[in-house]
Amino acid sequence: MLALLQVLASGVAIGCVYGLVALSFVLIYKATETFSFMQGDLLMLGAFAALGLHLHAGWPLPVAALAALLAVGVLGAVLERSVLRRALGRPHLVAVLLTFGLGMMMRGGVASVPAAAQEVHRLPFAADTVAIGPLVLAASHIWVVVATVALSVLLAAFFRYTRTGLALRACSEDARVAALMGVPVARMHTLAWALGAALAACAGLLLAPVTFVHLNMGFIALKAFPAAVLGGLTSLPGALVAGVFLGVAEALAGLALPEGFKDVVPYALLMAALLLFPQGLGGARAGRGGA
Repeated sequence: MLALLQVLASGVAIGCVYGLVALSFVLIYKATETFSFMQGDLLMLGAFAALGLHLHAGWPLPVAALAALLAVGVLGAVLERSVLRRALGRPHLVAVLLTFGLGMMMRGGVASVPAAAQEVHRLPFAADTVAIGPLVLAASHIWVVVATVALSVLLAAFFRYTRTGLALRACSEDARVAALMGVPVARMHTLAWALGAALAACAGLLLAPVTFVHLNMGFIALKAFPAAVLGGLTSLPGALVAGVFLGVAEALAGLALPEGFKDVVPYALLMAALLLFPQGLGGARAGRGGA
């Protein structure tokens, strides 16, 4: 029983990371109707940026993490202004290929640093364990869950109570009507890409104490994308819930099935869900006005 609870805790923690990356996919898609396939590389870049500022520049870890989030968010805005905006009005495949190419450039830039390409690093957020009676949990897993809940509350408050958040929601619902109402649509697109990049970097920082910092850590986005689709691609809460669901399902599959099968679970569930719920698990809710 204790082993099952520990596996569930691990699954929830990894699922929270899936959910945050899925949120970044959905946020960008809702605002711009574009799939961004550089989210995994932004996740990796955020973790390495915080690592470099902490270890080599000597910055305190919280300051380095915050600076990394801001830097990656600014990078997302700059890429939207300088490159991705040129894809407006062109086939969707153009923007998809642009994001894929930009992600490969980021990965190549990090790989050009020998220490980053050849070594595995750890951000020392939480390396100890927490005992709750006979149950022993990794402190990093607890930190991931707590941080995800706090970030979700902040995002919900931003979209519900701030003028900028309401403008971004209006733009995601109908850009033409929002423009007629005075919403600066182009600026909201830039903000969506910046927030999406920062969310991916935040997921990287939360993942760092769990799986270490390495060049291939961004591949986790390949499992987060099914969570975005399961959530309906238009529902932010749906993406987060679907991410946690996939994380738990993957953890249980790793416990019950032979080694290696758990990596198939997210895609098997995605195929099954698309057959049963073509609009995604969060599609109906989003159609009724969900965020």
